[in-house]
Amino acid sequence: MANPRVFFDMTVGGKAAENFRALCTGEKGIGKFGDIIGGGEEPGGECIYGSRFFDDENFIKTHSGPGILTMWNCRENTNGSQFMICLKIVEFDQECVAFGQVVEGLDVIQNIEKEVGRPDLSGVPNKLVVIADCGQIS
Repeated sequence: MANPRVFFDMTVGGKAAENFRALCTGEKGIGKFGDIIGGGEEPGGECIYGSRFFDDENFIKTHSGPGILTMWNCRENTNGSQFMICLKIVEFDQECVAFGQVVEGLDVIQNIEKEVGRPDLSGVPNKLVVIADCGQIS
């Protein structure tokens, strides 16, 4: 049996969502590679807006439950290409920009969490999970 594949389908709205969409499609020449973040280091990556980071645009959407897509940053106005999918309610309101929500397949993500487990303090999960492809559904 082949490994299951995850595809990110999202509705675009706002700078964070547009940055995420363009990174998924690669249309700005910026790639699809990332690392696991641990230990509070500064976010890496890049954004599509001509600088390494872009400012927090708003905190209208909250981290209200499982499946929220949010930008990862180490301090105010350091949004780049790193994101996370929240699997529980987290206290990131007013810190990290929430910009979307998983609308289909949350059970798959939750099963990955069960299989892989949570990373230890070093930030290294029990098994490697890679987003092998992503893009925009026309």
